Amino acid sequence: MKLERQPAAVILAAGASSRMGRPKALLPFEGETFLDRLIARFSGICRPVIVVVGYGADRVRAGIANIDLAEVVINPEPERGMLSSLQCGLRAVPDAGAVLFTPVDLPSIRRSTIEALASVEALGATADVAMPVCDGRKGHPVRVSRQVIAELLALPVAAQARDVIRRYEAQLLPVDDPGILHDVDTPTDYKALLGGVRS
Repeated sequence: MKLERQPAAVILAAGASSRMGRPKALLPFEGETFLDRLIARFSGICRPVIVVVGYGADRVRAGIANIDLAEVVINPEPERGMLSSLQCGLRAVPDAGAVLFTPVDLPSIRRSTIEALASVEALGATADVAMPVCDGRKGHPVRVSRQVIAELLALPVAAQARDVIRRYEAQLLPVDDPGILHDVDTPTDYKALLGGVRS
């Protein structure tokens, strides 16, 4: 795999997990937590791997087994939403040529998908925005260039990341990876994940 400088990774784990009733980052899946699973999958492909925590920060941080593979950043105002967490993560990687970011609730993302998004050979010409596609649907992680990072950081509090992402014609990377699509928000979603059910 040819890399054009290793992109950074930002894993967003600052949410309140209100619909789940407990921190999604610490949910167990196939012998490890959602967060540890994602840290391990990004590690070695992306550098650094940034984890953004907010609600229950101390509990989530204490529950990370792969803490040596990641840098933990605290969003002091997680109630401001996911964009605020993404901005906290992006500020921690000011020199990154590109960043791959994902919410923590997609624990089934395959390492091969991350490798493809980090690979110049897979992407061809460097795109400002790239995202994986499975079964005709876009998913995570999303890769953004330095230019897009700057625009995301400049967004006001009330905005959303999609306000920037939609300005670009995203390069779509076909992958055989349903894990890019299946986020886990509720106990029903989690039960389906554990049972191998995909909606």
